[in-house]
Amino acid sequence: MEILNQTFVRTFILLGLSNIPGLQSALFLIFTLMYMVTLSGNLLIIVVVRLNASLQTPMYFFLSNLAFIDICFSTNIVPNLLKNTISQDRTISFLGCATQMYFHTGLGGTECLMLSVMAYDRYNAICNPLRYNTIVDKRRCQSLATGSWTASFLISVIHVVMTFQLPFCKSSQVDHFFCEMPPLFRLSCTDTWFNEFVVYISSVLFILLSFLLTLSSYAHIISTILKIHYTKGRLKAFSTCTSHLTVVSLYYCTVMCMYMSPRSMYKPDRERVVSILYTVVTPMLNPIIYSVRNIDFKECIRKTINIMTNLGSVSFHSICFH
Repeated sequence: MEILNQTFVRTFILLGLSNIPGLQSALFLIFTLMYMVTLSGNLLIIVVVRLNASLQTPMYFFLSNLAFIDICFSTNIVPNLLKNTISQDRTISFLGCATQMYFHTGLGGTECLMLSVMAYDRYNAICNPLRYNTIVDKRRCQSLATGSWTASFLISVIHVVMTFQLPFCKSSQVDHFFCEMPPLFRLSCTDTWFNEFVVYISSVLFILLSFLLTLSSYAHIISTILKIHYTKGRLKAFSTCTSHLTVVSLYYCTVMCMYMSPRSMYKPDRERVVSILYTVVTPMLNPIIYSVRNIDFKECIRKTINIMTNLGSVSFHSICFH
């Protein structure tokens, strides 16, 4: 009877990252700073692209989508992580846990697909420049973006429903800092092989295939770059591709490590580090790698700041001398 009652868990306890007071304060400051950088960097991309007609291109359309994903992805996790880091109350409701997992899984899947779509866009821009505007037109851009969002959130519904139909009778304590499928599977008193199988299949379709498509696009891009005779231009292109591949590989590899590793390799500490890398670190790095290092984008930032400054000056004078 006691076991039966324990299956109806209505509240989970997130154990978080650490219980050491000094370390908790340091982690709070570090993650607050990283979250602020993530928000400001990605918001900057969205605002600058929105205000500059010269950036109304497929590349920046997809980059704006990625920036919005990263804002939502990080916001879904980090504020609650910060609260739990300094609070004694680390509980999260059953519904809150399910909601957090739904958005985490949906946004994570969308980011995987969006990164491969962005690589496909760059492949066409560099390898098929004469046919680029025909291949990647406005309609196709919208279809690719909509398809990525829709497919990811549909599969997220399936995962959430399957996960929260499990009987959680081992414990209500989640050995993690947010509600994620693998740690929750450990709390079930039934065999979760089917859930893990579905996760593995969707990981192959969304993560592994997206990663392979991304690598394939960059392989063709690098092959084209090697044919450039202008040494300075080739080095610049290589530098850009290397930066993109580094952050893309960091994201894909950490996600695959989390969702495609066998049960026997489960280690809570390792999973926490891996999750931090793709939920906190990569959303912070993406705007730096994809935009701030771009000369055209930096010029548009300067123009946008000048416009905003001038508008502010006009508004101030109109208020003061009206």
